[in-house]
Amino acid sequence: MRAPTRLARLAGAGLLLGLLALPAQAQTAPPVPQQEAAPQQEAAQVPLGDKGSYATAPRLKDGRKWRIGYLEGGQYPDYEVILKTTLRGLINLGWIEPIQFPAENNPEPGGFWRWLSANAKSDYLEFPADAYYAAGNFDAAKRPETKGALLERLNGAGDIDLMIAMGTWAGQDLANDAHRVPTVVASTSNPVGSKIVRSATDSGFDHLHAKVEPDRYARQVEIFHDVIGFQRLGLVYEDTPEGRTFAGVEEVERVAAQNGFEIVRCLAPFSGVAQEVAETRVAGCYAELAPKVDAVYVTVHRGVTVGNLPNILAPVNRAKIPSFSMLGSQEVQHGVLMSISQAGYSYVGQFHAETIAKVFNGARPRDLEQRWLAPSKIALNLKTAEIIGYDPPVDILIASDELFEEIAGPAPKM
Repeated sequence: MRAPTRLARLAGAGLLLGLLALPAQAQTAPPVPQQEAAPQQEAAQVPLGDKGSYATAPRLKDGRKWRIGYLEGGQYPDYEVILKTTLRGLINLGWIEPIQFPAENNPEPGGFWRWLSANAKSDYLEFPADAYYAAGNFDAAKRPETKGALLERLNGAGDIDLMIAMGTWAGQDLANDAHRVPTVVASTSNPVGSKIVRSATDSGFDHLHAKVEPDRYARQVEIFHDVIGFQRLGLVYEDTPEGRTFAGVEEVERVAAQNGFEIVRCLAPFSGVAQEVAETRVAGCYAELAPKVDAVYVTVHRGVTVGNLPNILAPVNRAKIPSFSMLGSQEVQHGVLMSISQAGYSYVGQFHAETIAKVFNGARPRDLEQRWLAPSKIALNLKTAEIIGYDPPVDILIASDELFEEIAGPAPKM
């Protein structure tokens, strides 16, 4: 394992000085869990273009509250986390009264949405309990029925003013000219590659907006390679268009070609199978890869859950293999070696909240900036580093915004 160069540069002089000024205890204390992260007031992303200036102040729609609906492309834990941070962003902007959300994800489909409908207080927004839609637990057979029922409501009843489409399937099902209801797409690995939007700068539909983070996964893998210097990278994914998109396969392949390392693949299904099957197959893949690689990129996959991470990481850690989480700091907190931190997703939640506020102030979704850059903040698990025998260089520690001293939950079996 070699010393990093790119990571230190990404940290930036301001971040370095700020972290160096912190007491040692503050640098190593575990951060607040994602679900309870404090809202971020400041703008975190670097503007990537000027697409007009629009107000974000709360206002009514012709004297009544705006009604928001929600379409979920399967029940993935990340979706509720991002929804909560988007709501916190709306609280920051004054659209919703301050409220304490449940810290843990609700395991029931639509459970948190029903809680939100019953408990959120706002003079400007409503979250109707019956405006929650889901395409089943990644069951492709249920998508057409759900999509048809939702489009019928959007075009017939006309009682929904804006849709939040969470996940790739949800974005795909509302990225069309079959309706005109403003739609904000969130939590998609690659909205351009999955054909939700036409390009990073143009959604292709007046009513559509999706966050596009250019080369997000390529940058992650470049940093990981710069830090570790691996020659064989393990990659687990479902070999479908959605599965390859979720895992950022094309971006990883591009970085591999540029940097001269090999991708060692293992295929594990997540759609059309029971949850326990997805988890068993993905854990089996990491066990298969561990003796063949010198690093693993833990991709977004339905089988990669907090509860399954001990099974996934056990063979990886036994083989002393460094791991990098595509998802972020939540998985680092639970034992993955490192990732790019998004500070509990609060930055991206603020971005979605401002987009919604601008739409309610008259902006066309298509006219709003889609491109967004996450702050270069690193998450590192020091306990996992100890387990695999990795001694982080000083510049890695300096560039780390989140340092976890222990592995949350059950430790990976060794």
